Amino acid sequence: MNAHPYPAATPSGPRSAPSSFSAARTTATAARVLRQLRHDPRSIALMLLVPVLMLTLLRFVFDGSPRTFDGIGASLLGIFPLITMFLVTSIATLRERTSGTLERLLAMPLGKGDLIAGYALAFGAVAVIQSLLATGLALWVLGLDVVGSPWLLLLVALLDALLGTALGLFVSAFAASEFQAVQFMPAVIFPQLLLCGLFAPRDTMQPLLEGLSDVLPMSYAVDGMTQVLTHTDMTAAFVRDAVVVAGCALLVLALGAATLRRRTP
Repeated sequence: MNAHPYPAATPSGPRSAPSSFSAARTTATAARVLRQLRHDPRSIALMLLVPVLMLTLLRFVFDGSPRTFDGIGASLLGIFPLITMFLVTSIATLRERTSGTLERLLAMPLGKGDLIAGYALAFGAVAVIQSLLATGLALWVLGLDVVGSPWLLLLVALLDALLGTALGLFVSAFAASEFQAVQFMPAVIFPQLLLCGLFAPRDTMQPLLEGLSDVLPMSYAVDGMTQVLTHTDMTAAFVRDAVVVAGCALLVLALGAATLRRRTP
């Protein structure tokens, strides 16, 4: 067995978590998470293959209407990674807490910020691969027709995956079991899915629902994809959408670090 990347706690009791952020502790945490993921083929398949399979299925559902696939496929290219990263991250983090791993790690010189950043870095690396696979498949295999740059499409897909990671890390603090972690999906993901503009333009909704959609990050993810779909150059609206999604991801990560618990009662 490989040596643990952190020094052991003193015999007198657990050390207090350091107040300063450490890049070394963060990267060590990320490396440990990636080693664990390497031995979990089901999670890898869920993160990497499910978005690809769902996009392929969607393409054949709209086989007789390519324009419909172009309109919906671009939005779902960001939504599918968000959902899969949310599920895997929330369950994996909860499993660490219920098994006592988080309690042992936080008894060492490792702050909550280091831990959350390490998880985000590890799952973010997987999100890069996931976004590359899904975007490449949609554009060059399934024939998704976009006016803008494929790199901008990839950027939004990656930001959406990182947002899903952040949301998963956050809600894992409030679940007592893996089943409860999955139950958070209807509360966190489904309202955003219904109000993001995928099924109906947001400006045609009731004022209350439109106002609610304006504060949900998935709305800006879908808007960003729409900008790439319809504009050849990077627009000010696209920059706004990307900044909002990235800012929400960082905010949720900070909330995740603040609410992280050592163990499940």
